[in-house]
Amino acid sequence: MRKRFPSSSLSSYGSGWSTNQRIAIGATVVAVLLALAGAVALLTGGGNGHQTHDAAPPAPTGTPSHSGAAPKPSSGPGSVPKPPQIAEPVAYAKAAAQMLWSYDTRDTSRDQQLAGMRAWMTTETKYADWASVAGQVPDPVLWSRMADQDQHATAHVTEGHYPSAFKQALADDPSAITEAYVYVVTVNGKQTLSWKKGGGGAEERAVTLAVQCRPNHDCTLAAIAPSVTQ
Repeated sequence: MRKRFPSSSLSSYGSGWSTNQRIAIGATVVAVLLALAGAVALLTGGGNGHQTHDAAPPAPTGTPSHSGAAPKPSSGPGSVPKPPQIAEPVAYAKAAAQMLWSYDTRDTSRDQQLAGMRAWMTTETKYADWASVAGQVPDPVLWSRMADQDQHATAHVTEGHYPSAFKQALADDPSAITEAYVYVVTVNGKQTLSWKKGGGGAEERAVTLAVQCRPNHDCTLAAIAPSVTQ
């Protein structure tokens, strides 16, 4: 049986924001913006992304790693692109989503994938939820099975926008964002999967990201929300 990554970014097994980071991000992005003021939906909920399962064969079972530990050093960059120098939240979120939805097990180890993704993260630990990002990557056994099938994926981003609840919170209190400069952005697109012997398929994707964009600095990724908010 051919293998593929499950739906939703690299994996549908993402653990969502950790308790501590959910409190930190919630306090700065949502609670500060009008005491949750309806935007609490941005930080609550279940799975991530729209899924269509008939485009490719089912993935093997396995227990993914949700560890928040830093990735091990690896030789070479693999296929993960470097973070772009972008100072606009929506544009950066679109680039981050494309990175999350793209991978190539033919020339990238799991450690390289994690290290490449880590480079996109904010260095402000108060706002960085690395576990929500690392949780998108399958465990070493599953990654190895994907590599056995030469599985790889490319992504096309169709649009990105601020969710309505976040826009309303900003409109009600524009100065509140100035504590953390963390913006909530939802991105939509399509992921194309390929593997050995001509196998492949395409799936619609959607993700809500927390992106930090301080003035006069390039944006960075803070977290992946546990649910998509439009």
